[in-house]
Amino acid sequence: MSQHHYVACDLGAESCRLILGTLTQNRLTIEEIHRFPNRPIKILGTLRWDLPQIFDELKNGLRKVAGRGFPVDSMSVDSWGVDYVYVRGQEPMLTLPYHYRDPRTDGAMAKAFAAVPAETIYSETGIQFMQINTLYQLLDDLEKRSGILEISDQFLNIADYFNYIFSGVGCAEESLASTTQLFNPYERKWSRQLIERFALPARIFPKLVKSGTRLGPLLTEIAEEVDLHGMQVVAGCSHDTGAAVAAVPAEGQDWCYISSGTWSVMGIEANKPIINDASRTMGFANEMGYGGTTRFLKNIVGLWVVQECRREWEGKGYQYSYEDLTKMAEEALPLRCLMNPVDPRFVKPNLMPQKIINYCSDTKQIVPTTHGEIIRCILDSLALRYRQVLEEITSITGHESKNVHIVGGGSRNRLLNQLTANATQLEVLAGPSEATAIGNILVQAIAMDHLRSLEDLRRVVRSSFPVSSYRPQDKDIWLKAYERFQELPVISDEAERR
Repeated sequence: MSQHHYVACDLGAESCRLILGTLTQNRLTIEEIHRFPNRPIKILGTLRWDLPQIFDELKNGLRKVAGRGFPVDSMSVDSWGVDYVYVRGQEPMLTLPYHYRDPRTDGAMAKAFAAVPAETIYSETGIQFMQINTLYQLLDDLEKRSGILEISDQFLNIADYFNYIFSGVGCAEESLASTTQLFNPYERKWSRQLIERFALPARIFPKLVKSGTRLGPLLTEIAEEVDLHGMQVVAGCSHDTGAAVAAVPAEGQDWCYISSGTWSVMGIEANKPIINDASRTMGFANEMGYGGTTRFLKNIVGLWVVQECRREWEGKGYQYSYEDLTKMAEEALPLRCLMNPVDPRFVKPNLMPQKIINYCSDTKQIVPTTHGEIIRCILDSLALRYRQVLEEITSITGHESKNVHIVGGGSRNRLLNQLTANATQLEVLAGPSEATAIGNILVQAIAMDHLRSLEDLRRVVRSSFPVSSYRPQDKDIWLKAYERFQELPVISDEAERR
């Protein structure tokens, strides 16, 4: 009986995990070997990622894998997009990388548009405009830290950086590179036009590779340190959402997905980029998926708002689990008040419960007074936002979805799953919750010639992991709620400072 083992290093904004995958006769089992928090650090007024700590923890996880005593075929790292590290020669890191929530790029898009029109940037990249995008971070560096660019050999996005320090091969995997707003999805190359017009040094842009590229063996020094030999390092789908979408257990074409976690990423899988005035004005992105597919999607603020409420309450002595919060929301009355997730105040950290209260007050709604009511407001609003984005997808592409696949950690939230079915009036198929790690592992299996195609990959997912179904309810109630939701404004976050 053939059996293969793979390691997925899945780096999230809140926590990181090292997952062991075992493929036996086209069935996959996974086991979490090591988990640790990912805590950004504040230094001299800046917010940074503590990558040395992450590296140490990943090696601790590899030691645990080595302790199992069996050979491992390969490993791969996936992460969030946009953030990056500068490297030079044998110098593994020139500075700790900025966190995308650092305010340094406030106002950066307006400066960029003064040099290159927004229409040109979008037509070149097909990426939605977010001030956290790599483009605006690099332009901030060019203005304020030009010395770093002058001495750098290249920049590497986070997962690509870890694949580099594990293998010694520095490159940019397509799914992650496509989040930068400097990648041309038609040509599948860096946008030479934008690099030249923004006067960015072309030499710092790394070589591009396709999803599922073998980079080489684990560096000898690390293999000896963790006692794990003979393992290949693979640039799989280095972007976590790219890996998650690869693992959506769908059949046919008439479906959409939500990768649900800190961010909710909602979209469809397309055969080619969809770049036009409508997709630009509605804020959709075209990111690369496995096998040259396009993830036509929109980022929604997601369960970050719940995470921030939980963190705020924890600081005041309330020790809530996420299950506790969901139960409290179930007990609260539905659809009494709503928030617009697009409002910029909800993207920024700190004081999140008060921001919800302020927004409801500003929009003359019933103001939530309990923790359960605040969480219910968030979850109801997210479900309605999903319907809104789904309608936008249909209006741009003509794509009609018969069901919604929800994958990722958020798929475990049974209440949000049911609310999503109610809001969209479509069947919701929830799971697997570990889609990112599963996609990471099974793309490795294709790279190692143990599977043949994306269709094979999804067949393995369907045969290996359960999916829960949620049927829509209360159509008329949710239609009226959606009409209310569509009227909610996006308010300047000046209101939250009063």
